[in-house]
Amino acid sequence: MAQLVQLDKEISFLDQLKVDVGPIVLINVFQVPEGKAEATLAAWTEDADYMKRQPGFISTQLHRGIGGSNMFINHAVWESSAALRDAFMDEEFQRLRGAYPEGVTASPHVFQTVEVPGICLGEMKPLG
Repeated sequence: MAQLVQLDKEISFLDQLKVDVGPIVLINVFQVPEGKAEATLAAWTEDADYMKRQPGFISTQLHRGIGGSNMFINHAVWESSAALRDAFMDEEFQRLRGAYPEGVTASPHVFQTVEVPGICLGEMKPLG
């Protein structure tokens, strides 16, 4: 099972899932020991297949570091943190987490978009 390692010392991933907001972006950084990239990719593929069938799932994309890196980053978009929480806490997903090779760490963290005028849009707000 991938060991969870917190990205933010101020708030844990599980505490973030208690905050009901949306839409959200999940960034999950995987550190993978040498020689375990293929097994990690197989485990992530099963996770992603499960997640894409869950209510509130929008999309996901896996990235791998270049130049021989064994770091992966998953970028997933969800309608809400509640939808992600329900999927993450489900018994089936917890069982799937056990398929990751020994030594893999996962550092999930939830984000929302930030509006910077003239540069990028922020979280969606109702019109009117």
